[in-house]
Amino acid sequence: MADQPLPRVLSGIQPTADSFHFGNYLGATRQWVTLQDEFEPFFFIADLHAISVEHDPKKLGERTRVAAAQLIAMGIDPERSAIFVQSHLPEHAELAWVLNSLTSFGEARRMTQFKDKSAKDGEGSASVGLLTYPILQAADILLYRPQYVPVGEDQRQHLELTRDLAQRFNHRYKKTFRLPEPFILKETAKILDLQNPAKKMSKSGSSPSGIIDLLDEPTVSAKKIRSAVTDSDSVVRFDEAEKPGVSNLLTIYSALTGRTIEDLVTAYDGKGYGDFKGDLAEVVVEFVTPFRDRTHELLEDGDRLDAVLHHGAEKARAVASRTLADVYERLGFLKARD
Repeated sequence: MADQPLPRVLSGIQPTADSFHFGNYLGATRQWVTLQDEFEPFFFIADLHAISVEHDPKKLGERTRVAAAQLIAMGIDPERSAIFVQSHLPEHAELAWVLNSLTSFGEARRMTQFKDKSAKDGEGSASVGLLTYPILQAADILLYRPQYVPVGEDQRQHLELTRDLAQRFNHRYKKTFRLPEPFILKETAKILDLQNPAKKMSKSGSSPSGIIDLLDEPTVSAKKIRSAVTDSDSVVRFDEAEKPGVSNLLTIYSALTGRTIEDLVTAYDGKGYGDFKGDLAEVVVEFVTPFRDRTHELLEDGDRLDAVLHHGAEKARAVASRTLADVYERLGFLKARD
């Protein structure tokens, strides 16, 4: 009996910063590594999404390379996974236009993320790209007809829109798209701002001292851990309501070492925050140092990295081009002559 194909999984990350940080690594991307064991994975650098807000063109290409290098450094195997750049496949933008034509203005406008991101300067000044961001995201997903899409809670609404658009196309034309299912990553760590543990660690919302970049100098990361906000108590205890700062550090400690939070609390019973933070700082340094070295090693060999992205794009195109051809045929487009 022939081997059954592995179920397909797809996810992407934007190249909007010079480094991944602990929030997006511990909360999402590190879990991609284990997905390679049970799925056929497609992982992409979402550079088309990155231009939906103002960006620096001089940095975008370099940040795309850095993101790809970090994915490989964390354990994404280019032989098992397709690692590619979104803009290298025009099929993403082409399918997005088709889906734009199936989406009502009201549906796009109701997306919570659009409301949040356009709130600062007002909806009138937001780009149309920001409004249609979830529709491009739907195209990213549906092109590969994946069974699962790893999502956090903040992306659940976008996946529901994706499923709605797939059903609408299938009903209006012909069954073409698989309805992707959410894949909730187990024990996903929610990492909070080191200086303001009332909010998530993020590039846009955190101060430099509140965020740990994986490519920071290790000594800088250690200092940020030692300076993290805790409370006036000195008991190492997990209590998200009363001790959010300490609880956040325990979450980071547990995620990096694999030790349970209960084990860590027991280990630091009777010890103060100084010992706890000092040990965690060492754990952070031990983790980021080889990751940082590996990333820089990959970036120094630009030809090899470009070859990985080219190979990943070829694997992705083999799937995406077939999907788009099916879509165009079912829409009634006149087929171009070869």
